[in-house]
Amino acid sequence: MGLVSLFVLPVCGAGAQTGSSDEWVAYGHDQSGSKFSPLAQITRGNVNTLAVAWTYRTGELGVATQQPPKLEAKPLLVDGTLYLSTPFGRVVALDPATGAARWTFDAHLDRGGDWGDFANRGVSTWLDPGAARGAVCRRRIYLGTIDARIIALDAVTGAVCRGFGDSGTVNLRRGLHNVPYYPEEYELTSPPAVVNGVIVAGSGVADNNRLNAASGEVRAYDARTGALRWSWDPIPRDSADPAWRTWHGPMAHITGAANAWSVIAADSARGLVFVPTTSPSPDYYGGERTGDNRYANSIVALRVSSGAVVWSFQTVHHDLWDYDNASPPALVTITHDGKRADVVLQATKTGQLFVLDRDTGKPVFPVEERPVPASQLFSEHASPTQPFNTVIPPLSPQGLTLDDVWGPTPEIREACLAMVRPLRNEGVFTPPSLQGTVSRPSNIGGAQWGGVAFDPQREIAVVPVNTIAARVQLIPLDQIDTAEATKNSSRLGDQYTRMHGTPYVMRRNMIKTSDGVPCTKPPWGLLVAIDLRTGARAWSVPLGDPTTLLPELGGLSAAPLGTPNLGGPIVTAGGLVFIGATFDHVLRAFDIETGRQLWQGPLPGGARATPMTYQAAGRQYVVISVGGSEDWGKGDYLVAFALPR
Repeated sequence: MGLVSLFVLPVCGAGAQTGSSDEWVAYGHDQSGSKFSPLAQITRGNVNTLAVAWTYRTGELGVATQQPPKLEAKPLLVDGTLYLSTPFGRVVALDPATGAARWTFDAHLDRGGDWGDFANRGVSTWLDPGAARGAVCRRRIYLGTIDARIIALDAVTGAVCRGFGDSGTVNLRRGLHNVPYYPEEYELTSPPAVVNGVIVAGSGVADNNRLNAASGEVRAYDARTGALRWSWDPIPRDSADPAWRTWHGPMAHITGAANAWSVIAADSARGLVFVPTTSPSPDYYGGERTGDNRYANSIVALRVSSGAVVWSFQTVHHDLWDYDNASPPALVTITHDGKRADVVLQATKTGQLFVLDRDTGKPVFPVEERPVPASQLFSEHASPTQPFNTVIPPLSPQGLTLDDVWGPTPEIREACLAMVRPLRNEGVFTPPSLQGTVSRPSNIGGAQWGGVAFDPQREIAVVPVNTIAARVQLIPLDQIDTAEATKNSSRLGDQYTRMHGTPYVMRRNMIKTSDGVPCTKPPWGLLVAIDLRTGARAWSVPLGDPTTLLPELGGLSAAPLGTPNLGGPIVTAGGLVFIGATFDHVLRAFDIETGRQLWQGPLPGGARATPMTYQAAGRQYVVISVGGSEDWGKGDYLVAFALPR
């Protein structure tokens, strides 16, 4: 692996299902999304003895595809069985103590499709309270596939639950306001929420392709029958909607996307789901959708029973930077002003951590609107202000000064400066421009889809973030051969997209040296902890060490390098934070109170995934998927660690 490949990133139920403390029943441990486990067999005192207990391989390594598949799934552990899904639409039920397969299911999706984000982050489950013990499909596993299907399976046998939807399947492409122009424009990569007998599903919509991209409706289906309960579109289509007036222009209300491709959190007692929405289409030009574009780039609380909006909080107004809410919301309880408060935590690509009242959406820690730069493009109207925390510090650097430009030698730094100086660079939220704009945080964050993990005992939130900068440029159509540019576009280098319905081609890339090393000071990845009793930063440490793969990088900097990361942390009652996410092939454990790294375990590849933990036969396991592809390396592994017997 060379420097270029290493550092060029893609720019890319009745009630709550809480389960026992031994289990992991939803993506975020439970539907609240805290990613906290009460298990404490593995502690700060013995974590250094963790070793590989077993490894399972899916057998999918080396399958030919147009885009590299990414094994990002977090397994579930319910009723004594571990359930793993793969990007190829397969589900495997495993013995949690040995990793032996009990059954497999194959959805037979089109592996040759040009999927923009060929990933799967896990399955969902539901226990039917109306079914008799031992009945078929009493416990169900719901698989969301890249080709936008939800399939219901019997948890015991893997057989399809034929009474669900159309012979076991719900097709999410049916009934959309904006129909996908091509199959790969509309995907499902994250597991749906299941709450109060309802499945709530978002979608993934391809970025930057056209003004009226596929629509990003969030829809609810009966968990037993698959019947559609309701549909909510983050693009207001009805003039009676209070958000309608924040979308201006004749094309505004036919805009697409603003979808929820990340994980949705749920509060069964309140009967609410909390939906993290993304940028409206296209990501980098809003001249046909002026205004704040409310509901897009927001956290929206919807009534589970009806889909009605209870409240919304917008994290970015009139997004021009691909600043999706990629991180799943986390529903936690903190102590604030001497009182217990139920809140929603939302980490953002902009490097903010918003803490919102769960009933009203009002910020618990103060948020203010600050002036930001205006657009220089004809017909573009960037928002004059954006929301910033005033107490909680930024999770990642906000903008790139010339002093921040870095190189391992004076000559390389000067080459980096020569790239940065001509760009428009007025801090975070500088709009895209014709000459090119510095974007920091970039479109990979700040915080990405790994999101927040929360320790309820210490009231500490932990978030992995990226710190590298990108360049974004809008090129007028008459100044570029669009066919040639898009043909040579690379997910791992300069990326060009023709934004149909706009007068521009978008170009973006990470700002890096000719050897692929970022032109920003290391560390290039951080793990950040925020004390939510005060809002202060508890600690921040570099995340990742590329010198384990490339020893020649060891002389670049006296400071730890860190690496860009995609994937998330979990926290355990043993006082530990576990995270993979980085380019180097390890799983790490950190002390929740100090941020000190206590252990790292070798992996057969990079883990672009979030770990989970459970207990089986009296033994606590920590498990992570390995095979993030691209710079994370290929793989088809599920690796389980445990203490020695």
